[in-house]
Amino acid sequence: MHDVIALDADDTLWRNEDLYRDTQAEFRALLAHYHDPAWIDARLYEAEVRNLPHFGYGIKAFILSMVETAVELTEGRITGAEIQKVVELGRAMIQAPIELLDGVHETVASLAERHELVIVTKGDLLEQESKVERSGLREHFRGVEIVSRKDRPTYERIARRRGIAPADFVMVGNSLRSDVLPVVAMGGLGVHIPYHTTWAHEEVDEEERARHAYVELRSIRELPDWIASGV
Repeated sequence: MHDVIALDADDTLWRNEDLYRDTQAEFRALLAHYHDPAWIDARLYEAEVRNLPHFGYGIKAFILSMVETAVELTEGRITGAEIQKVVELGRAMIQAPIELLDGVHETVASLAERHELVIVTKGDLLEQESKVERSGLREHFRGVEIVSRKDRPTYERIARRRGIAPADFVMVGNSLRSDVLPVVAMGGLGVHIPYHTTWAHEEVDEEERARHAYVELRSIRELPDWIASGV
């Protein structure tokens, strides 16, 4: 029986990637008279990846990457009004309501009756704290771990701090690269619940998938039965 279960937040408990993609579509439209859509998307992705070591993950980092991309692609010709529009897109993302995924509320409430639940999410501290509080799920979680990156050393530190043996560490999330494979690598159990869309930086090729043993569920609704099975 698994006494402690860790869950990812974005696109596991509530929608997130859709918000980024919708905002990117508006950003693409803003720059449409400068470049074609594919070129804009490619340059924005390059800026996001390039800025990860400096700005980390989250909406604020995304805003900065959009501003940088807009300046670069227009060779500095973008207007102050257009930059303001980019900032407004980011502000709208921050203020967007939290939309729980199907089955999350009842599943989390049920699991919390029998297990200690912990959120493990990466990104901006203020942004993620706000999402957790606004989600209506906070009361069901014993703790919230907001980290700058999700890798094996990070999960090992969390396990040690919470007194969880690696073999008993269960991590549930939508990203193989961030939520599942690092936990499997340290000897824990990774549960993958795919979301319909994944940021390119989080994608894992089939060869890498085949090298690791993990569980894949179709929905978070299947999680209680899998845990009850004692696998």
